Amino acid sequence: MVWTPHTTVAAIIERDNTFLMVEERIDGQIVYNQPAGHLEDGESLQQAVMREVKEETAWSFTPRAILGIYRWRHPVKHHTYMRVSFIGDVKDHNPAQELDSVINNADWHTRAALVNMKLRSPMVLRTIDDYLHGQNYPLAILQDV
Repeated sequence: MVWTPHTTVAAIIERDNTFLMVEERIDGQIVYNQPAGHLEDGESLQQAVMREVKEETAWSFTPRAILGIYRWRHPVKHHTYMRVSFIGDVKDHNPAQELDSVINNADWHTRAALVNMKLRSPMVLRTIDDYLHGQNYPLAILQDV
């Protein structure tokens, strides 16, 4: 058997010093995360993050830059995640759209509020802090061959 990491994407979306977050039920617990999910066969990383944001928040997402590539190993499940985090903007919210089944809601939260919430992984605050420190890379570093 060949080991493979889980390839995921996430969106860092900031408006008025708040971040668009999803409240989701994972393993019977309520946790908070950026809109995020797995790369699907046949789609680019940009297509994946645009799809995930739409499915989880009912917002249309436009990536502007890459925040970074993050590796995290779940301490209990021992799965390794390779996450490409994008910075971008949302528009055209559709409040009537049904969200993914594990998503309870999507809402805007400050970084200070997130410190006191149960987060899905340590990548949540790490990526917000990297964003607040101005880290970003051009989308052109992604190449589909």
